[in-house]
Amino acid sequence: MSGNFSYGVMGEGAARQSSSRKIEKGLKRLFIFTGIVLFAQFIWFFVITPFIPFSRLEIRSFDGFDGVDVLAAAGIMEGSSFISVNVRDAQQRLAAHPLVESARVIKRFPDRLSIFLEPRMAVAVSLADFDGRQLPVLIDRHGVIFQIGGIQETGAVLPVISGLTFQNPTPGMRLPAAFVPLLEDIYRILDTSPELLTAISEIRLNRKTHDDFDLIIFPVHSSIRVRLERQLSENTLRYVLLMLDVLESGFQRPQEIDFRMGIGSYRIKEVRSGQ
Repeated sequence: MSGNFSYGVMGEGAARQSSSRKIEKGLKRLFIFTGIVLFAQFIWFFVITPFIPFSRLEIRSFDGFDGVDVLAAAGIMEGSSFISVNVRDAQQRLAAHPLVESARVIKRFPDRLSIFLEPRMAVAVSLADFDGRQLPVLIDRHGVIFQIGGIQETGAVLPVISGLTFQNPTPGMRLPAAFVPLLEDIYRILDTSPELLTAISEIRLNRKTHDDFDLIIFPVHSSIRVRLERQLSENTLRYVLLMLDVLESGFQRPQEIDFRMGIGSYRIKEVRSGQ
């Protein structure tokens, strides 16, 4: 009886060992299979997918600069992929385009590309000489000439700035820094009270030196010109237009009002008796 009992115990132990080995083999196969799947996914997402051409392309541009032109300007060719597009380089290329004020390029892994552009907005029109011809040019608030000739409706009445001298300018050319504050002033007035600028037909830059000047304003509904310092503000324009209304209703009108000291001053030529 003792021998039979010992034999039964050894048989159960062998069965447990056999079952344990089967479980270990199953777990090893599962781990190997899982490892192969994870490795394949890693290769797909981080080695193969970045080279696949973009399948989702979003471009927010503006009239006159369509998607094909945008991609060409950014240096993004057909078939470009996540790995081949340099975001910083594309943004710099787009920002250098004369019509673009700012550009943002975003890559989203694995196959999405977004481009957002802000156009330059004109704040003034001027005239430039091109081989004996005068053509209108559009200037933005940063002093950038971004469009020459063939100017379309901008949706706003832009002041004409005269007194600028440039020969054969090219799109993207910048005016001297001394003129930028004036353009920023005009930009603010266009944003808050554009009706004030519709009352002005011309803003002439009266050059004193290379980078110093004052302004001569020519109103639309008055023959009286106005001389100002180089700053232009909404309050100053309102005061000037009010004073012009008063003077236009009088019997004698001056040729010019000088506001450079902050208070309008003028002279009226006396009419001698017998004349």
